[in-house]
Amino acid sequence: MTEERTEERTDERESGPNAAHRRPDGVNDATVEALGKLSEALEVAEVARGHLYMFHRRCGTADLTLGDAVQQLRDAGHAEIADRIDRELVGRNVVPGHWSFQLVEAYDDEYYALFRQLEQAARDQLVQGRRHLYEAEMKERRRSAGRPGHEATPEELPGVTGAR
Repeated sequence: MTEERTEERTDERESGPNAAHRRPDGVNDATVEALGKLSEALEVAEVARGHLYMFHRRCGTADLTLGDAVQQLRDAGHAEIADRIDRELVGRNVVPGHWSFQLVEAYDDEYYALFRQLEQAARDQLVQGRRHLYEAEMKERRRSAGRPGHEATPEELPGVTGAR
């Protein structure tokens, strides 16, 4: 059974992924693996960026909610406490010299943009800019060719034309 399945997958690989996900001639396994790891690292940086944006949103919401609390404390007759919170905490930097939007901007400009640029440059230089070659080859190894839900590309689905 295993031999038959391997043979089926080998035959399918020849017609499997579209050109955008095929390894260019002369590119070795080590290069595909290294670029896969580089892509994985960029994906982790993307997630970190998302968390940073979430941090930014939460900080802004916290500050606006804090302003509401200060007003409610004043309205409840606790002006001294409200004044202290308003003076010391409302609008305060989340880290010295920075509101959260400044952290987002610094990350985007100083780290994330360079990360994306270098990852793209490596792919351009080594594999004609092709993305996710490691994953595309893993898909071919792991899928059961000819089975529903195991199509190599969207074009293999019934009724789908021109899909990516």
